[in-house]
Amino acid sequence: MKPLPLEKAFTLLEPGPVVWVTTNDGQKNYVMTISWTMVMDFTPMFAITTGPWNHSWAALKATRECVVAIPTADMIDDVVGVGMCSGADTDKFERFGLTPMAGGQVRAPLIKQCMANIECRVTDIIEPHGIVVLQGVAAWVADRRKDRRTLHAVGDGTFIVDGERISRRSMMRAKIPPGV
Repeated sequence: MKPLPLEKAFTLLEPGPVVWVTTNDGQKNYVMTISWTMVMDFTPMFAITTGPWNHSWAALKATRECVVAIPTADMIDDVVGVGMCSGADTDKFERFGLTPMAGGQVRAPLIKQCMANIECRVTDIIEPHGIVVLQGVAAWVADRRKDRRTLHAVGDGTFIVDGERISRRSMMRAKIPPGV
């Protein structure tokens, strides 16, 4: 092994799925690209990292609800584009041709083009670290979406795309929650 500069260590753990987080402030829909996500346990508890540097933060904090939308690898240019502009001066839904759809539990929109959408309520905000804890309240999947590969940001401007799925369900059966 060879040493890795410590400031690059995050690139070893970073590759969680890149998602879009949508919010609605009562008047307008917003969407931001988030690459820092975490599943917290086998229940629908998740966490994202964001803060006041994202224009959507104000709506997320005020409404305490959002949608985590999961784009696929074929949407990479839109994923990066959404992350490179601000909702303060850009209607990202219009600019990137994203179709907002009403969910059933929160005002924030689902995104029709995505592989899946999870409606969430904020249960906790750990502001010094920009961690937002989310409780999933409804989930939707686009079962006819052909590309199901997700993107994983490395943190240096490159991405990893999901590949082959390898099953060990039979070996892990005792640890898999019922219904999964």
